Amino acid sequence: MPDAYILGIESSCDETAAAVVRSGEQVISNVVASQIAMHQPYGGVVPELASREHLRAIVPVVRQALAEANQTYESLDAIAVTQGPGLAGALLVGISYAKALAFALEKPLIAVNHLEGHIHAVLLEERQKGNYELQFPVLALVVSGGHTHLYLATQKKESWTYENIGHTRDDAAGEAFDKVAKLLGLGYPGGPIVDRLAPYGDPTAVKFPPAQIKHRDRRDRRGPKEIEPDRPRFDFSYSGIKTAVLRYVEVRAMRDSIEIRRHALANVSRPKLEDYLAHCDKQTLDLVASFQCAIVDDLVGKTLAAARAYDVATLFVTGGVAANSELRSTFERQSALNGLPVFFPSRPLSTDNAAMIAAAAYLKFVAQDFAAMDFSAEASLALR
Repeated sequence: MPDAYILGIESSCDETAAAVVRSGEQVISNVVASQIAMHQPYGGVVPELASREHLRAIVPVVRQALAEANQTYESLDAIAVTQGPGLAGALLVGISYAKALAFALEKPLIAVNHLEGHIHAVLLEERQKGNYELQFPVLALVVSGGHTHLYLATQKKESWTYENIGHTRDDAAGEAFDKVAKLLGLGYPGGPIVDRLAPYGDPTAVKFPPAQIKHRDRRDRRGPKEIEPDRPRFDFSYSGIKTAVLRYVEVRAMRDSIEIRRHALANVSRPKLEDYLAHCDKQTLDLVASFQCAIVDDLVGKTLAAARAYDVATLFVTGGVAANSELRSTFERQSALNGLPVFFPSRPLSTDNAAMIAAAAYLKFVAQDFAAMDFSAEASLALR
């Protein structure tokens, strides 16, 4: 297949990113401007602030990515951009800039699904290692702050097709981490903080019941006759465990200590692990460890059950939560017991980045599957 240098642009949430990737398998540059510091005081992403920050950052970020790759606008073969899913306003910043570049430079424009980007982050790094032997079907768990999805991926010629066999009915796993960390006065983003504190607590101290999904998925627009009865689904639900943590806090009268911790950490510009540990008692550490253990057990258990049900050959675990240490070690251990190879992206490519967007765009480039100039952002874009 032809060599191609593709500029990827990613602006779906709270990171402005640009990268240059050669032929879907070599990262030449990868630049990410994070907005975490801006959103920390609010305990989560504020969409309007995110859009404004993307506007400020996108031009310098793209210029830096080109400079680090020793490329010019003219030397690029194509421009790829995230179409969705994500925050509509944030997506529009990246799309508008990508359209302007493609039009001015007369370069092909490629629209990429953010979720497919996360899946191709794994493939990108495996190819960089020289691993081109991939057995299908692939089961991909995409787990992040906004998404918890299971995709059955197959390959037709050079393109991939996806079937969603499970998703969260309410909070995504990463969203549950953020909300519990906020509830406990630990700050934002919650996932990395919980991951660092969990080893200091007892994961068996608090018993969380397994998630029970009793109602039909309200977001499924299909009628009862349209749902395939012979295709098992493996959906997730994390609102229950979030509520269980809240009830535990109320019953154990932890509110006062949480407020003391919240104010103490707010006065530290960049808290270190020792700062968190200095303001967390054993009860809090045990709660954090037990919460993380429950989330990890649910993710691993349902994913491996789906792998057995669909007789998959390979497992991908990707997205921001794939950087979680306990999730990785548990998947590695349990997948080995099931005789199933499991692959993760490196931690820098687990979170949102543009290298994964440029990598996913390469197969579209080869197939000349280019976007029309009138395409727009799709905040709830499905992956098929």
